[in-house]
Amino acid sequence: MSYFLFKRLLTLLATLAATSVIVFAVLEVLPGNAAQVLMGPDADPAAVAAKAAELGLDRPALARYADWMRGLLRGDMGNSYSYGTPVSELIAERLTLTVPLAVLAMLLTTVLALLVGVVAAARHNSAADVGLMSLAQLGMAIPNFWFAILLILLFSVRLQWLSAGGFDGWYWDDGVWAGLWEGLKALILSAVALAVVQAAILARFTRSAVLEVLREDFVRTARAKGLSRRAVLWGHVLRNAMIPVITVMGLQFAELLAGTIVVENVFYLPGLGRLIFQSIANRDVIVVRNCVMLLAGMVVVVNFVVDVLYAVIDPRVKAHEL
Repeated sequence: MSYFLFKRLLTLLATLAATSVIVFAVLEVLPGNAAQVLMGPDADPAAVAAKAAELGLDRPALARYADWMRGLLRGDMGNSYSYGTPVSELIAERLTLTVPLAVLAMLLTTVLALLVGVVAAARHNSAADVGLMSLAQLGMAIPNFWFAILLILLFSVRLQWLSAGGFDGWYWDDGVWAGLWEGLKALILSAVALAVVQAAILARFTRSAVLEVLREDFVRTARAKGLSRRAVLWGHVLRNAMIPVITVMGLQFAELLAGTIVVENVFYLPGLGRLIFQSIANRDVIVVRNCVMLLAGMVVVVNFVVDVLYAVIDPRVKAHEL
C-alpha cells in the first residue's frame, strides 16, 4: 500500500508542477496590462511604467515565476493589484462560501444519483426505468445557469420562499453557529442548480454499473442463500459497482468547484467564482493565477483521493500496481 501511495503522490506533485507552468504561461500571453487598468486608460505612459515597476511586472517572466513558486511554498501568494490585500486572505474569505456550496451540491448529486440509478437498474426496462432515464436525459441537457434563473423565478419571485441572491456569511454567536440555517437557505438554490446536471450524469453511470454487476454470479449466489433483493442490491451490488461511479464523482466534484464561477454570479454570491470573475475584469493577474492554481490543485487532490479509494474498495487495483 505504501508503494502504491508513493507512486500516486509523485504523480500528484508532477501534475501540480506542470499545471503551475501552464497557468503562468497562459496568463503571461493574455492581452492587457494590470498597471494600465489600475492607472486608467488616460494615464501618462511614464506613470504606467512606474506602476508596472512597482508591481514587478517589468521583471523577466522566469524570475516572476520563480518568485511565485517560492511564495507558494512559504504560503505567501502575494498582494492583489486591485484590492491591495494579501491574495491568501481574499481566497480564504471566499472559500468559506465556495467549499460549502460545492460540498452541498455534491451531497445532493450523490443522493439523487444513487437513488435514481439503483432504482432504475433494479426495475430495468420497466416504466419507472424509462421515466427516470428520460428525466436524467433532460437534466443533462439543461444548462445550470438557465436552471438557476428558473429556480429564482419560481422560489424567489413567485413563491418568495428563498432569497434570490446574496449571502450574509456564517457567524458564531454564544457558542453556536447562529448563521448556519440562514447560510444554508442562501445556498440551497445555487446548490440545486449545480447538482441537477451532475446528478443526471451520475445517475446514468450508476445505472449502467449496477446493471453490469447484477449479471455476476455472486448476485445469484447471495439470492440463493436467502438474502432479500433489497439487501443484495444495496449491500453487495452497489459496493461492487462503486469503482466507475467514484471515478465520475471525483471528476464531478472538481467540475462543481469550477461551475461555481457561473452560478455565483447568477445568485450574486461572494465566493471564489465571483472573485475570479471580478479579477479577470480588473486584470488582476496575481489573483487569477492563484485562484486557478488552487482550483487545479483541488482537482488533482480529488483525483488522488479517488485513486486511494480504488485501492480501499477493490484491493485488486493495488495488487495490479505492485
